Amino acid sequence: MARKISYQQAINEALAQEMRRDQSVFIIGQDVSGGTGSPGEQDAWGGVLGVTKGLYPEFPDRVLDAPLSEVGYVGMAVGAATRGMRPVCELMFVDFIGCCLDQLLNQAAKFRYMFGGKTTTPLVVRAMYGAGLRAAAQHSQMLTSMWTHIPGLKVVCPATPYDAKGMLIQAIRDNDPVIFLEHKMLYSLQGEVPEELYTVPFGEANFVREGRDVTLVTYGRMVHIALEAAANLARQGIDCEVLDLRTTSPLDEDSILESVEKTGRLVVIDESNPRCSIATDISALVAQQGFSFLRAPIEMVTAPHTPVPFSDALEDLYIPNAAKIEAAVLKIADKRNAA
Repeated sequence: MARKISYQQAINEALAQEMRRDQSVFIIGQDVSGGTGSPGEQDAWGGVLGVTKGLYPEFPDRVLDAPLSEVGYVGMAVGAATRGMRPVCELMFVDFIGCCLDQLLNQAAKFRYMFGGKTTTPLVVRAMYGAGLRAAAQHSQMLTSMWTHIPGLKVVCPATPYDAKGMLIQAIRDNDPVIFLEHKMLYSLQGEVPEELYTVPFGEANFVREGRDVTLVTYGRMVHIALEAAANLARQGIDCEVLDLRTTSPLDEDSILESVEKTGRLVVIDESNPRCSIATDISALVAQQGFSFLRAPIEMVTAPHTPVPFSDALEDLYIPNAAKIEAAVLKIADKRNAA
């Protein structure tokens, strides 16, 4: 039975239900226990934005507060995963993932390959990502493409509460390490979510809006910005198809090419910096494998190649918005000739 809950609540529910189902699942991170035993406002903590709040009382032996050492507790979790546990690590911000880079790049991502498939590393690393909270350059990055580049890691970027729950359950059950990215501006988003356990498979993009004139490909928070732009463009007679990637690794190449074959036009939207990004990767994919489908040049709408500004006005200018997407679409879609 479905009911409306927030993106944040959907993640919390996925964790609780999987921990009830499987005794090998445990959570480790900074302040994830909810500040248990601490007076005042600390008692309300459950991670930096309260996603794990309330889990400690039910699972006191499996919700573990860690010291300020990402390399330490992620390394411990990698080892635990190789011994049959299913750890879920919480990093306060994806920006801190560099502190444990070796544990993920050279250890977790490589073990299955190096040991001929005899060892698996069922590890989930949850992290907030993205701009919009006025958190400045060191707490607002995307870094999606950096993790997508590493063979052996799966990278998940849910855009809705439904996907957040189903894909986190899928991630916990997966036998490979998963980077599970939660856009901080989506935590309050409400959506229909079933009460029961369910999974959303990786590598299957979601057509969130059907259209015939232009394909908009994106992921995470930008799905909602793309839908806003598509609604505005529809009033001008331009019918956009919006494709939510859901995962950047594995990437659903077939759905991207299928949509571009139908529309003949592509705009890729990515909050990341443009160099070596998901946007450039998808543009290259279509240029190489779907060039004959194109009736106009590929357009990209991305952040500029700068750190995220702290100034409110500059951060708003930095983040791709509906107006920028609409301008990109109008460059390539002549509504009088739209097929």
